[in-house]
Amino acid sequence: MGIEIERKFLVKDSSWKTPEAEGLVCRQGYLCNGEGASVRVRIMGHYAYLTIKGPTNGISRSEFEYDISLSDAEAMLSMCGNLVEKVRYFIGHAGRQWELDVFSGANEGLVMAEIELESEDQPFDVPSWAGDEVSGDIRYYNGYLARHPYTQWSNQCV
Repeated sequence: MGIEIERKFLVKDSSWKTPEAEGLVCRQGYLCNGEGASVRVRIMGHYAYLTIKGPTNGISRSEFEYDISLSDAEAMLSMCGNLVEKVRYFIGHAGRQWELDVFSGANEGLVMAEIELESEDQPFDVPSWAGDEVSGDIRYYNGYLARHPYTQWSNQCV
């Protein structure tokens, strides 16, 4: 069983962006998105994945991910409700890889970064472009953003 341990941060400025930073277009949707588990289909670049995630405990949760064909992924995405669309960048910082997502579509304006860890208490260096940590805030989970897009949040929620 795979375990995902990640910390999420809002991105406060564009100093992360360098001329060589290339992003991958990502579209994802949820076939099932409940309290106990979510089933996500994602197309990232020329690859497609089916991912099952368990409930979150702290900043950890079980995760199972499988490669699927692009044609299967397109068919599954057509069965999903709202899609989450973004461009994902892979940014190196202090010997670690960060994943930085610039959202578009219904989540336009949201920019978020995450780092995957080996343990919940693993130390890491936070880049200067990383702002508030939102690891424990369910509003910033992609599954939540699919149902409650960022552009529809009221000012007091942001």
